[in-house]
Amino acid sequence: MWFDASHFQGFQRTRHACDQGDGINGYGYHKHDGRTYGLQTINDGPSNVAITTEFLKVPGGEHGGDWGVRIHGVPMKDQAPSISSIIFYIGLEGEGSMDIVSKTSKKGLESPVRIEGDTPDLGDFEIRIVDGPLNQSPGEGISQDLTRTQWWDIIMPKILLAAKERLMQESNQEAALQRPYAYFTLENKLTEEEDEVANLYAFQKVFRGEFQFDILFRSASSPEKITSESLGLNLNRRRKEFDTRFENTFHLKEKGFGEKQVEFAQFLLSNMLGGIGYFYGSAVVDRSHPPMQDEETFSDEPSKPEFTPPQQLFSATPSRPFFPRGFYWDEGFHQLLIGRWDNDLSLDIIKHWISLIDDNGWVGREQILGDEARSKVPAEFQTQFPHYANPPTLYLAINRYVHRLLHREERHQIPGTPQTTMGGVDDTGVLQSMHLDNPTIARAWLESVYPKLRLNWQWFRATQKGHLARFGRHASNKEAYRWRGRTPEHTLTSGLDDYPRGEPPNIGELHADLLSWMAFATRLLKDISVHLGPEYADDVKEYTRIESDMLENLDALHWNDEQEAFCDQTVEEGKPVHICHKGYASLLPLALGLIPVDSPKLGATLNMIENEKELWSPYGLRSLSASDPKYKTGEVYWRGPIWININYLTLQSLYNNYMYTPGPYQKQAQKIYKALRDNIISTVYKDYRKTGYVWEQYSDDSGEGMRSHPFTGWTSLVLLIMAEEYT
Repeated sequence: MWFDASHFQGFQRTRHACDQGDGINGYGYHKHDGRTYGLQTINDGPSNVAITTEFLKVPGGEHGGDWGVRIHGVPMKDQAPSISSIIFYIGLEGEGSMDIVSKTSKKGLESPVRIEGDTPDLGDFEIRIVDGPLNQSPGEGISQDLTRTQWWDIIMPKILLAAKERLMQESNQEAALQRPYAYFTLENKLTEEEDEVANLYAFQKVFRGEFQFDILFRSASSPEKITSESLGLNLNRRRKEFDTRFENTFHLKEKGFGEKQVEFAQFLLSNMLGGIGYFYGSAVVDRSHPPMQDEETFSDEPSKPEFTPPQQLFSATPSRPFFPRGFYWDEGFHQLLIGRWDNDLSLDIIKHWISLIDDNGWVGREQILGDEARSKVPAEFQTQFPHYANPPTLYLAINRYVHRLLHREERHQIPGTPQTTMGGVDDTGVLQSMHLDNPTIARAWLESVYPKLRLNWQWFRATQKGHLARFGRHASNKEAYRWRGRTPEHTLTSGLDDYPRGEPPNIGELHADLLSWMAFATRLLKDISVHLGPEYADDVKEYTRIESDMLENLDALHWNDEQEAFCDQTVEEGKPVHICHKGYASLLPLALGLIPVDSPKLGATLNMIENEKELWSPYGLRSLSASDPKYKTGEVYWRGPIWININYLTLQSLYNNYMYTPGPYQKQAQKIYKALRDNIISTVYKDYRKTGYVWEQYSDDSGEGMRSHPFTGWTSLVLLIMAEEYT
C-alpha cells in the first residue's frame, strides 16, 4: 500500500485494494504470462506517482522455488512535489513463524532487511528487502532515519495515532506542516505480548522522487538463490521472451498492427491472466425450491438461504475492482483467450468449474465464496438457487480445446514436423501444452470432465424445459425452454439481465436465446463425444437427434415472419404469442452458427445487423434495436449499449460459418465481418488510449466506455478479434 506523503491529506487517500472511485489514471498488467512473470503499472495521478511492479518466479527445490518483485516509482509531474510512502506487509496464516533477523534500531532497518521464517508448506525461507542504488530520502524523521526501512507488526491505525501524538508534541506547528512525511511513519517496535509470536510485519519506505526497491523470497531448498542482480537480469530477459511469444501466438505485427496497438493487445491478455485467482469458502444457497417444481412467484427472493460446506475455485474474473469472483457464463468466454495462450492453465480452470457441478447437474452461476467475496456483493444478490441456470459457455471453451487437439494431431502426422519432447515439471513450456502433446493425457482429461458436462446438459433439459401442450402449442417434438429466475424487470439467469421479455413474467414463456444455447451446447457435446470414440456412439446418436429437434423448434416456435426475427413467446389471454425485441436474443441463432447458409432467415438476420435503425452502430452491434420501445429505458444495461462478448460471438460465427462457405449471403457476411471487426477494434482501442481502461460496455452513440472498469474479462476478446483467432 502507499500514500502521498507530501501533504497531510495524502494519508487519507491511502491506496490498498483497487476501487473504481479511487481516481487512478489507469492501471493494469502490461505483460503477464499467467505463471511466472508479470509487469504492472499503476498511474496514481492524485498521488503524483506511477508505480511499476514487476515479478518473477524461479521454480526449483522442494518447496516451489524463489520469487522476486521489483517496485519502481516515477513522479508523473516533475514540477509537483513527489514524496511517496510505501508500506509492504508480510503475514502468515496457519502454522509457522517468522522473525526479523536484521539488527533492529529505533532509527529503522538498514538495507538489506532480512526476515527468516518457516511453515510446513514452504519449509525454511528468507525474505529480503533491498534498496535500489539511487533512492533519495525527503529529509529527517522525528526520531527515525528515513533513509532506512521503518517497521512494525501493526499497520494503519497505529500510524494515524502516532502521527497525532507526534504533532501534539511539536511546539512549531507551522514548521511541522512542511514535512508531513516525518509524522506518518511506523514506530520501529514489536507489540508482541508474552508467549506470542508476531505473524504480520509491516515495512515502510519513504522516498523523494524516483525510487526502486526489491523484495526477494528465497527458499532454503532452492539450488540457486535469487539476488537483486539476478532478478534484474532475468526481468529484462523475460520482457523480451514475453514479446516474442506474444507475436508468435497472435501474429499482430504480421497482420499490420502498430507498436501501440500491440501494447494494447498485450494489456488485454495480461490483465485477463493477472485477474486469475483462487477462491475458497462457503456459498449461500437456497434449496427450499425443488428444482423440478415450476415457479409460482417471480420475486427472486430467498426464503431459506443456507451456507454450503467450503468450496474451492480457481478462476479468471471479469473485473478486479468490481467483479472479483467467478461467473459461469463469463468464464467460458475468458477461457477462449486463456486457452489460446496457455492450454493447460485453461484446462485447470475449466476443471475447477466442472468440479462445482453437483450430483443433480447444477452449478451456481455466480461463485461468491467466503466472507471476503460476499463483502463485495449486495445482500440481495448473494443467494444462489439450484433451479437457476446460466448460458453454458464452458462447452464452447472445451470444444475449442478439442479443435486445438485435432490441429496438433494433424500437424504431427505431417512428415518432417518436429515432435515435441517432454521436459521436466519445472519447464513452463511443457506445462503449457502437456494436454496437447500427450494423447493419453488429453483423452484422460476429456473423459474426466465429460460425465459432469453431460449431467449438466441433462439438468438443463429437465429444469429449464418450457410448456407446449399446456398452452396449446403445436410442435413436432418437445424441445422448448424457459429461463427460470425471471422477475418483472430482469432475467439475470440469461446473462442479458434487463433485456426486455414478456410482461408480466409467466410460466408460459419460451425464450429463443435459451433454446439457441441448448442447441449449441448439444452440438458441442456431440463433437466432444465423437472425439472420444466408438464407446460414446450411443451418446452421439442421442445428441444428433436432439440437436435436430431443437433446430426444428427454433424455427417453428421462435421465428416470426412479420418481424423477420427470432422472438420469445409469452402467453396472453391463455394463448401463445410472440414477443419481439430485436437484439442480442434474436441475434444468437446466427452468432452460434445455427442458421443454414442458404436460409432466408440468415439473410433477414444479416439485414437486421447492418440496419442502423436496429443493431448497427459505428462502434459495434447494439444489444437492443434502436427502434425498440424499450431501447435505452430503465437501467440501460442490455438495452442498447455494446457488449464485446456477443460482438465476438457474431464475428467468430461469420468467420467460421458464413464468410468462406458458398451461399446466397456470403458476400453480405464478408462485408459485415470486415466493417464490424474494424469498428470493434477501433472503439475499444481509442477509448483505452483516452482513459487508460477497457470497459464493461460501450456507448452506441459515442463509443465511450461505460460502467465497470477496468473490465478485462470478455472485453479482452478484442485481442482474438485482432488476431482473427476463432477456432
